[in-house]
Amino acid sequence: MAEFVLVPGAWLGSWAWDGVVPELRAAGHGSHPMTLSGLADKQGVPAHQQTHVQDIVDEVARRDLHNVVLVGHSYSGIPVGQAAERIGDRLAHLVFVDADVPIDGESFTEGSAEFEAAIAENGGFWRPLAAADYAGQDLSNEQIDRIVAGCTPHPGMTLTEPAVLERSIGELPTTYIKCLLDSPEPSDAVAKLLSSERWRLVTMDTGHWPMFSQPQELAQILLETTQP
Repeated sequence: MAEFVLVPGAWLGSWAWDGVVPELRAAGHGSHPMTLSGLADKQGVPAHQQTHVQDIVDEVARRDLHNVVLVGHSYSGIPVGQAAERIGDRLAHLVFVDADVPIDGESFTEGSAEFEAAIAENGGFWRPLAAADYAGQDLSNEQIDRIVAGCTPHPGMTLTEPAVLERSIGELPTTYIKCLLDSPEPSDAVAKLLSSERWRLVTMDTGHWPMFSQPQELAQILLETTQP
């Protein structure tokens, strides 16, 4: 049995995985959706980049999980990738869902003065997207309404502080899921990592939020990571 630890992207909480969790549990696996500090039901909790990394490490330790499939969507690929090397032999597989990947010494904002200024102007938080921003992402109006209603401002320091890695995550067994409606090709950083024999690329013909638009299909890809 695998233990799936599901980490949502920016603005989201554990509720983002509601459509995926039943599929994983029906297949006999553990499924542990989580909320990162400062978001959703954890609003008001101070959060830096390393806070989010520690959130994930602590979740694995608190539940005493082994054979862990660690899943990160979008922004959360950065803390998930760092946490993956810190949980040691508890990790079975790493999955990035249309996600950013951590690069030692670099942040999510990558020094973008415009992005960092927008965070500062919003009281130190990254403002959630508006409904119109989800157009063309394979989402129904009802799904968009649910996402918009559930999103909370994202703590800015988690975005501006750099990742810390002791070794390349290219050494870890990894599946990268690319959602084609968001952009047809992986980023340069991901493309470089995909040259590793331990990484594989899977594509989905949907937008950036497949846990809403295609939850069953996403769950099936996740379940495939448990196969020998």
